[in-house]
Amino acid sequence: MTISADELLTTTRSVRKRLDLTRPVPLELVKECLEIALQAPSGSNVQNWHWVVVTDPDKRKAIGGYYERAFRRYRESAASAGRLFADDPERAAVQQRVSESAAYLAEHMGEVPVLVIGCLAVPALPEGNQAGLWGSLLPAAWSYMLAARARGLGTAWTSLHLAYEHEIAELLGIPGDVRQGVLIPTAYYTGETFGRAKRQPLDTVLHIDQW
Repeated sequence: MTISADELLTTTRSVRKRLDLTRPVPLELVKECLEIALQAPSGSNVQNWHWVVVTDPDKRKAIGGYYERAFRRYRESAASAGRLFADDPERAAVQQRVSESAAYLAEHMGEVPVLVIGCLAVPALPEGNQAGLWGSLLPAAWSYMLAARARGLGTAWTSLHLAYEHEIAELLGIPGDVRQGVLIPTAYYTGETFGRAKRQPLDTVLHIDQW
């Protein structure tokens, strides 16, 4: 697949309904994407990230079960995508599609061929602002998703599994001083490609020199 940098950055979508649940993903392809992810910046160059790649069917099913339980609670909350922007008919319709797509992923998370969990090795989570801490993981996770897109793989950024972080850590043997930050379902996608998403105009969120 040949794709320009701008197209890659503007068409890397959260893939949920279009994940191919039946086509195996070579582990070597996932590792290739992770090699690229490791080129992302890391605070103070600590590089304290770890990546748990889950392909075992039973473990994927167990993680999927935890994820679905967390999603059910999320969907009933005020923060649920489907409940946002109810006073804006155009945005509300988009939010409903997002909600339905997220529900589909929750139902099928355990069937996705590869689940990638990005983690950080930290003795304890600091109190207060944690932006600097997670800033050492999130760019690498996004780089992984971009690399996957460039190779014909679909991904989605998820974190609802963190409601059961301890249970999943026990399932996968993750040490107590390693914290999970993101769960990235990874699979080939169905269909040909992706387009740009509709976003709010830049002028509505841009502030120059002052708010």
